[in-house]
Amino acid sequence: MDTPGLPAKIDPDALTTVLDGRWAGLRRAVRAQMAAEDFQDPADLDVEAHRAQVLEWLRKLAETDRPGLGFDPAYGGGGDVGGSVMSFEMLGFGDLSLMVKAGVQWGLFGGAVQLLGTERHHERYLRKIKDLELLGCFAMTEHGHGSDVQHLRTTATYDPATREFVVHTPDRGAMKEYIGNAARDGELAVVFAQLVTGGESRGVHAFLVPIRGENVSGVEIEDCGRKAGLNGVDNGRLAFTQVRVPREALLNRFGDVAEDGTYSSPIESDGRRFFTMLGTLIRGRVSVAGSAGSATKRALALAIRYGEQRRQFARPDGEEVVILDYRAHQRKLLPALATSYALHFAQEALVSKLNDIPEDAPEEEQRELESRAAGIKAVSTWHATATIQAAREACGGSGYLSENLLPGLKADTDVFTTFEGDNTVLLQLVAKGLLTSYKEQFEDLSPLATARFVAEQLVEAMIERTSARKVVERLTEADDGDVLYSREWHLKLFEDREEHVLGGVAQRLRKAGSDPFGVFNDAQDHVLRAGRAHVDRVVLEAFVDAIERCADAEARELLERVCDLYALANIEADRGWFLEHGRLTSGRSKAVTAAVNALCADLRPHARTLVDAFAIPEQYLAAPMLRD
Repeated sequence: MDTPGLPAKIDPDALTTVLDGRWAGLRRAVRAQMAAEDFQDPADLDVEAHRAQVLEWLRKLAETDRPGLGFDPAYGGGGDVGGSVMSFEMLGFGDLSLMVKAGVQWGLFGGAVQLLGTERHHERYLRKIKDLELLGCFAMTEHGHGSDVQHLRTTATYDPATREFVVHTPDRGAMKEYIGNAARDGELAVVFAQLVTGGESRGVHAFLVPIRGENVSGVEIEDCGRKAGLNGVDNGRLAFTQVRVPREALLNRFGDVAEDGTYSSPIESDGRRFFTMLGTLIRGRVSVAGSAGSATKRALALAIRYGEQRRQFARPDGEEVVILDYRAHQRKLLPALATSYALHFAQEALVSKLNDIPEDAPEEEQRELESRAAGIKAVSTWHATATIQAAREACGGSGYLSENLLPGLKADTDVFTTFEGDNTVLLQLVAKGLLTSYKEQFEDLSPLATARFVAEQLVEAMIERTSARKVVERLTEADDGDVLYSREWHLKLFEDREEHVLGGVAQRLRKAGSDPFGVFNDAQDHVLRAGRAHVDRVVLEAFVDAIERCADAEARELLERVCDLYALANIEADRGWFLEHGRLTSGRSKAVTAAVNALCADLRPHARTLVDAFAIPEQYLAAPMLRD
């Protein structure tokens, strides 16, 4: 069993062309700006100095047209949502505190004003936000409610006598927490609170609340202090004591209150309104996934460069061996590198979908996009955590020194798995979408509602069996070792796993009976597996589509082998499931491991080419451990 041969040398620029994709010109422009800046790694800065440096960089960004790419051209923006998200993604090659602070200012704060507000808000605020004349924050998360946004406890009660909302924090658990830009620089906050009018709660809405200034009172601000990472971001806590804001402070695209307190909305259902509102705010989640990918690429570039020059232990002829020539070292880094390529193309497809979806797209299409964003974010950030740790280990003691950048990357990306949505919750969201096809009746994400709905209506929503299973069975029994490199086999195996796991979840949840919560709780591991299997299939398909677009024959051949490694390493990692369910024989399982080894050997000479193709500006790879 041999893998197809590869050319001895492949131009990394040909790979960069494929990676840069739709926004290639913009990517080149961002790289040029990053390369021109005098980058100072923040490892030796204290918290205040780091915050000041990031704010200075933010002001330099504001001098370009990129922060406004996602805004309406009527207010000085570029009307390019995909380009905006991609720009944030590229910032992940540098100090991630800058990426997060920029994301808070222009993505979350500015995005909320644009997408949840109406013309009166756009006219008054968008240009100031874009030009950094007005710094703001996005106050959603509470101490007692993180992912469970629907049950936030902060209130905004309308007072018709004064035509004002009274924003109030009823207890410590309702305090807004981890709010970027709040501790030091923010002047205005988008505050998410339960809207109450006429004694009736109408669910969570967003309000513009000043948090600093001469006339601001009743706002308590606490500094979250030093964190494990991202210390250039001034995270703070916010509490409100009967803070009054005008009626116009309500971001009223999806719900409004008249002067007399009458509530109106274009969406009758409180639940649908809530999820429609949140669905407009997925840009931040997509940006986090892309930035995590950039940080992971940077870590892999550092580790592979180090692995090509660090020597340890000698061959029988006395020559010391570079550590990347060891199969164990290759296995530590090269499957992770293949996964980074796969996730890059999945992210590119996601950003294109986000960019192209019309505002009046059917609800089902909107929900599918939200599910895709949730799944890619979860898998990308978990991959970042695991791969940056592997890269750190691959560089030994050198990788533990702050000056060599990896500890900072590890610390800064660690929180990515839990902000912009906890990954475990996000994968449940993916599975919920698969199980229900986003039926209109399904209006909240609680385990109780999930289990009850599935128990009543799941059979009709299940994915029908296709010919994939027959193909898998035929290829599983085949003796031809080349089937391991069959793209048809990879795709059908991923599809079949997804269908089977989803079907199993369905059967378990149909038994909900009188204890729907208990059944759902017991099946949670199965639900998460279904979400993960779906994302893995989506990622593989995105990789295959990208290869089809590659015009350079040698680059395409290399990408084919990288895709083989991604698929087979994924199968190997889950071979327990494939064996248990008859999708692999024991002999075929062993052959998969042998194929992963063979692909690592074949890709070893091209490892540097593959990371150079990321085109990371050299100053962001200037680690002392790489000096000759």
